[in-house]
Amino acid sequence: MGSHDGEADELPPPPPVPPNVVPIKADDVLGESPPNKPVKPKKLPMARPGVGRKGQPIQLYSNHFKVSVKSTEDFFFHYDVKLKYEDDQPVDGKVVGRKVIDKLQQTYHSELSNKDFAYDGEKSLFTVGALPQVNNEFTVVLEDMSTGKTAANGSPEGNDSPGGGDRKRVRRSYQPKTFKVELIRAAEIPMSAIGQAIRGEESENSLEALRVLDIILRQHSAKQGCLIVRQSFFHNNPSNFVDLGGGVMGCRGFHSSFRGTQSGLSLNIDVSTTMIVKPGPIFDFLLANQKVDNPSRIDWQKAKRALKNLRIKTIHSNGEFKIVGLSEQNCKEQTFPLKQRDGSNDTVEITVYDYYMKKGIELQYSGDFPCINAGKPKRPTYFPIELCNLLPLQRYTKALSTLQRTSLVEKSRQKPDERMRVLDDALQRSKYDSDPMLRACGISVAPKFTQIEGRVLQAPKLKAANGEDIIPRSGKWNFTNRKLIQTCSVDKWAVVNFSARCDIRNLIRDLMRNASAKGIQMDEPFEVFEESPSMRRAPVSRRVDDMFEQIKSKLPGAPRFLLCLLSERKNCEVYGPWKRKCLAEFGIVTQCLAPTRVNDPYLLNLLMKINAKLGGMNSLLQIEASRAIPHVSNVPTIILGMDVSHGHPGQNRPSIAALVSSRQWPNISKYRASVHTQSARQEMMASLFKPRGTEDDGLIRESLIDFYTSSGKRKPDHVIIFQRDGVSESQFTQVINIELDQIIEACKFLDEKWSPKFTVIVAQKNHHTKFFQTGSPENVPPGTVVDTKVCHPRNFDFYMCAHAGMIGTTRPTHYHVLHDEIGFSADDMQEFVHSLSYVYQRSTTAISVVAPICYAHLAAAQVGTFLKFEEMSDASSSQGGHTSVGSAPVPELPRLHEKVRSSMFFC
Repeated sequence: MGSHDGEADELPPPPPVPPNVVPIKADDVLGESPPNKPVKPKKLPMARPGVGRKGQPIQLYSNHFKVSVKSTEDFFFHYDVKLKYEDDQPVDGKVVGRKVIDKLQQTYHSELSNKDFAYDGEKSLFTVGALPQVNNEFTVVLEDMSTGKTAANGSPEGNDSPGGGDRKRVRRSYQPKTFKVELIRAAEIPMSAIGQAIRGEESENSLEALRVLDIILRQHSAKQGCLIVRQSFFHNNPSNFVDLGGGVMGCRGFHSSFRGTQSGLSLNIDVSTTMIVKPGPIFDFLLANQKVDNPSRIDWQKAKRALKNLRIKTIHSNGEFKIVGLSEQNCKEQTFPLKQRDGSNDTVEITVYDYYMKKGIELQYSGDFPCINAGKPKRPTYFPIELCNLLPLQRYTKALSTLQRTSLVEKSRQKPDERMRVLDDALQRSKYDSDPMLRACGISVAPKFTQIEGRVLQAPKLKAANGEDIIPRSGKWNFTNRKLIQTCSVDKWAVVNFSARCDIRNLIRDLMRNASAKGIQMDEPFEVFEESPSMRRAPVSRRVDDMFEQIKSKLPGAPRFLLCLLSERKNCEVYGPWKRKCLAEFGIVTQCLAPTRVNDPYLLNLLMKINAKLGGMNSLLQIEASRAIPHVSNVPTIILGMDVSHGHPGQNRPSIAALVSSRQWPNISKYRASVHTQSARQEMMASLFKPRGTEDDGLIRESLIDFYTSSGKRKPDHVIIFQRDGVSESQFTQVINIELDQIIEACKFLDEKWSPKFTVIVAQKNHHTKFFQTGSPENVPPGTVVDTKVCHPRNFDFYMCAHAGMIGTTRPTHYHVLHDEIGFSADDMQEFVHSLSYVYQRSTTAISVVAPICYAHLAAAQVGTFLKFEEMSDASSSQGGHTSVGSAPVPELPRLHEKVRSSMFFC
């Protein structure tokens, strides 16, 4: 976990709202309440209460480039674009849109008063000032249609290829292609709204105006033939590609977007990475993708899934097509009706193989394999595989394997000085100043990185056993010659070995030696249970059940703790079912390890996790022990952390929401977690408050009751909520109007008369702001905080790098304080957030985002493994699975056993 720096930026921020989508405003949702309830006024993100002063000043650069905007009375005019063929069929396919609009501009420039367009490639087009007519209809002719877009009548252009080949149709498709274009005026956006964005007065207009500027940047890149993914663009330049194996390549490109900041409008440019399919012969891709060395071992069902929707270029005719599937039969058997060339309407059935042989195209090895089908549903068009090459720059959107992911992270790391050089180069090459549309908007971009003064906060001191102080240096500390502050005793325990090769006797001896050095009382284990070799190939659930049968037959009672040895480190299939059995069915604390390289530091780390899970504490903050945290130590305060984890793209599994809450106030280092499932891809937490009659089955109630019982029967008067990463800035109002309201309702449901004060903070890692030290190639030091110049012009936000970036370029965490009834000053808030980066019990380093959020992430991931092996059947979802409107019921997770429910099982 520790350091998150060098990871590939494979998750750009959520895309802007498309123009034709009306986002759900918080008030719409509130509007669903019964009519007798007055609708509350909508809460907006709070204003900044001043800037922080604490810490050692440090000179930094940021990858924001200052943008100057001429003030203007002009308007952006928004037009809806309708594209049709001659016969009024709508045009689908993105590639053709830009070609048609470019041609429209060339053909009719005088009728369009020589205006430049900002076109998003799909349905929206913007101009500076209005077009002459209100409704604009044009006919556009494209000569070069060899792009293989299928013509209106369904035959591929210029290709008398199998399944689509009579001469009459072919000749027709060589002819120029005619399109009808309609531009319908949709809206006007004053360009002065860019000024609103800079002042932080966010309105419909100001967000829309920035969106137009972003579309201009995308169009600028599209004209250079880039692949565009949201606000990132990727050039077809092999020096930017790294092979990740499996027919997949990482492709390095750039993210660029306009942002309103305290110092005006800035252009944020960052390095970005996406995955693309390895271009070239399809066979090469399939062999790599399926990791086989011989075409005869290709699984064609898998191949069909991997190839669907990819674009190809055919060698024999240079046509471009989109793959829709594979032929039912092999190339030598697959027939299609070929029209005779004698003028009659007769057809003759011919195989694809013979057809190409007759044309004099030798097929060396495709005969025995399926053909690529690039036709229409009713009229297939077949090509032998060896005649097809995958086009470059096509996104690979499936989940990466663990190996590919690791490889991507390693190969796309850049040290800060290298990243600065690459960004500098990108800005020079992009030549934004030459873009006619940006010039029309009166925009120019400064070529220099923005200079900022940051501050480095002092690391909080920690306490170990016997009152010893620990002073972290560079975001790290150690327990050498020190004991953990509160230790558990490990008794009634056993070892379980799922076929891991390991000298267990030595492992136990070393573990016990390290435990006693750290002050943990550890008995000899009761027993070592070995998996019988005959079980290794059995289904996972059988293996786990069998192990529990052994445990039951040999142990006098339920063990308190099980150490579980697994044979492989990542993705071990036993892990989920094992955790589920221990935590949900029996309430047994368990620690898994995959013993590859076991040394003392590894065992110390293992013992820190075991100690935290069994109720101990490894270290405490000094200010926590001395009760010196402003607003927190002197008033009962509960800290909540939330995270929602989603399945990989393409997986249809429910999303998993975790809520972590602090306990045993005045501690801020002890937590528990509750986890629920909710509808797939839903970012907002659905289970915070769930009234069922007189009961509330929500996550908040559970946390409040645990706080009350563990904190000497005190209700929290302060509730501090840390929200996870997935929330984008456009959803901030939803967080404070919907989620916060649910939390308030859960509190009222528990006790009508009790009204605590709330503070809501969102932590984002998925953004593109980076910091660089002036005059140093190193990452910024841990504790660096920035709340000037590149932050929001109005709202209370700041960037913090609490951790030491060891590899790559540190990614700061962007904290947004959306709502604060408690009344933190900027300094108090920044110090508090910094402190919470030092209470993570799994490591002896500061972490990059506050511990409650990291714990919520861990809890969601761990309990999420319970589900992977569930058959997502109706049976599992009928136990009151909660649903969103119109979707299938979501299977519920098993509740954790009460023995472990309030433990740090996720540690």
